[in-house]
Amino acid sequence: MKILAVTLISLSLFASVASHAQTSTTKAPTSSLIKIVRSDSLQSNKGSAQYFTGSVQVQQLFPANDPSRTSTSGGKVTFEAGARSAWHTHPFGQILIVTEGTGWIQQWGGPIEEIRKGDVIWIPSGVKHWHGATPNSAMTHIAIQEELNGKAVEWMEQVTDEQYHK
Repeated sequence: MKILAVTLISLSLFASVASHAQTSTTKAPTSSLIKIVRSDSLQSNKGSAQYFTGSVQVQQLFPANDPSRTSTSGGKVTFEAGARSAWHTHPFGQILIVTEGTGWIQQWGGPIEEIRKGDVIWIPSGVKHWHGATPNSAMTHIAIQEELNGKAVEWMEQVTDEQYHK
C-alpha cells in the first residue's frame, strides 16, 4: 500500500512539473526568439574615403543589439588590391577572420604582417593598427568588435603610401 501511495504521489508531482515545463516554453519572451537574417537582405556599402584608401565594400552582418550584455557588432569588409583602412583603435579590441584572399595588417611601430584566408587575428584593446589588401591581391575579412558608449572604433589618420609600401 505504501509503495502504491508513493508511486501515485511521484506520478502526480511528475505530471505537475511536466505540465509547467510545457506551458513555460510556450510563453518565451520575444527577446528569447532566434533571429535569422537572410544573406540576400544584407546591403553592402562603399567604404568611406574618410576611413579607407582604395576600393572597399562594407557589409554590416549584425549590429549591436539592445538589450545586450555586450554590444557586439560584426561586418564583412572586402578590400580590392591596394585598398586599406586608416589607422584606428577599438575600445575592447577586435577579431578579424580572413575569408578570402591575402592581406596585410600592421600595429603602430611594428612590421607589416601577411594575413591569409582562414587566419584569425586578435587585435587587443586600444592598439593602433590598420589592415587591408596587399598591392596585388584582394582580401575579405569578417570583423567583430564591441562598443563602448555606442562607439566600436576610433578612426585616426590615413595610412600613407610610404607606410603601406614599407
